[in-house]
Amino acid sequence: MLKMLSEAQVAAYRRDGYLSPLRAMDAGEIASLRRDYAALCAREGGALSKRTNQKPHLLVTWLDELVRHPRILDAVEDVIGPNILCWASGFFHKPARSPGFVSWHQDSTYWGLSSPDVVTAWVAFEASTPLSGCMRVVPGTQAHDQVPHKDTFASDNLLSRGQEVQVEVDEKDAADIVLQPGEFSLHHVRIIHGSEPNNADWDRIGFTIRYVPTYVRQIGGRDSAMLVRGVDEFHNFDPEPRPKADFHPEAVAFHGAMIDRVTKFLFAGAPQAGQKRFGAQAQQPHA
Repeated sequence: MLKMLSEAQVAAYRRDGYLSPLRAMDAGEIASLRRDYAALCAREGGALSKRTNQKPHLLVTWLDELVRHPRILDAVEDVIGPNILCWASGFFHKPARSPGFVSWHQDSTYWGLSSPDVVTAWVAFEASTPLSGCMRVVPGTQAHDQVPHKDTFASDNLLSRGQEVQVEVDEKDAADIVLQPGEFSLHHVRIIHGSEPNNADWDRIGFTIRYVPTYVRQIGGRDSAMLVRGVDEFHNFDPEPRPKADFHPEAVAFHGAMIDRVTKFLFAGAPQAGQKRFGAQAQQPHA
């Protein structure tokens, strides 16, 4: 039995590779999360470090709660099943009037996961519109196999390696993922997607959560993930503990060790210059 989505919505996700918009939080809830995020940025000097911004739910209690939000998990369960791991998370913040963009890419390119049964929930903290550089997807491309990419390491490209697909993308085929604060979208790990610079007078802030069913494993080596719903009968990932408090010493130590480990997967085969540029602070692919 479906928990949140209708049969038509699940069919649309299977066909198109994305679903949007879905409502997770009301105005009061998302306003509280925006205040929490502002305080987190202030703690780090005005913006999150790239290292903190990898799996920050391992460090911060309110983000640990967010990756377990029941409405988000209900929608995720409807497309990947009841046993769910949170594999990664991170904020994607485009300041107002900033040049950062995301080239057309597939998330699956460098993640090293054994199955394409991976879904991202993209949670809007601020309005994400064409003007502010919202995510754009090419519907149906998740049905393709993995396509070739090249690394560019372009300065304004927000991807970890500046990766872009080596196939022609017709812009008129793309769909804008427009979200208001408190809404979220779901997208498949293989859908081709990207985003334009933020030309709005407000910051575009989104939080992405990468969910995998428990039967998925990391091909590149031993990885870690956090069980957020159901049971893990496969134990393909080392279990990640919930933070006891924000930046608790145990959480900081565990997070640091895991980020050093996962960076090796994300940069497997990358030129040394690119690895040196991003190092252990590399961001994950996003839009």
